Amino acid sequence: MEKADTPLQQVQANIAQACKIARRDPGEVTLVAVSKTHPAEAIQPLLIEGQRHFGENRVQEAQSKWPALRDEYPAVQLHLIGQLQSNKAEDAVALFDAIHSLDRPSLVKALGKAMDKTGRRVPCFVQVDVGEEEQKGGCPIAELPALLDQAREADIPIAGLMCIPPFDIEPTPFFALLDKLARDHGPADDSWGRSMGMSGDYETAVKLGATHVRVGTALFGERG
Repeated sequence: MEKADTPLQQVQANIAQACKIARRDPGEVTLVAVSKTHPAEAIQPLLIEGQRHFGENRVQEAQSKWPALRDEYPAVQLHLIGQLQSNKAEDAVALFDAIHSLDRPSLVKALGKAMDKTGRRVPCFVQVDVGEEEQKGGCPIAELPALLDQAREADIPIAGLMCIPPFDIEPTPFFALLDKLARDHGPADDSWGRSMGMSGDYETAVKLGATHVRVGTALFGERG
């Protein structure tokens, strides 16, 4: 495969190749460019190339740089991919188009209240602690059914499941586990998303069913 001209084109080509191997349609995979810590001038080239889905870790950082960029590129879809504090729920609901880190009952309550107040029903991925790592956040697998029930009662749209596998361990089993959990707990038509895979492993994630990959370093380079 020839090397593409830009990092974005290279990542898109890698996703397409992974989809070909897995006999999937590349249109099923949303590339979320992780723009956290990067200034507007670093984001602009990707916007010019046509990238429209971006991921941020912190509400305040997104508030500081995205309103102006969205004025110029109104089709941008913003994804909150970092841990969300309950006291920032209303700000998150007002700004983001998807939230990938719903992981606990207190956040369900805060998001449900914020969505009722703002009138915005923002799709949420439930983050699952597939590696049993408390420091990363994520709902324990055993508590997933109860959390999903609570989210439905709060009228929070569930987009699917999200995971961050343990570092320095082969990610394949964790991606396969998230895919199985989505099949077991999701709708009968298997329409739930799987938000999994980052710069070092997104191709593997795509082969195992990822619908959203969160790629930063491969697009923007190493952070200083």
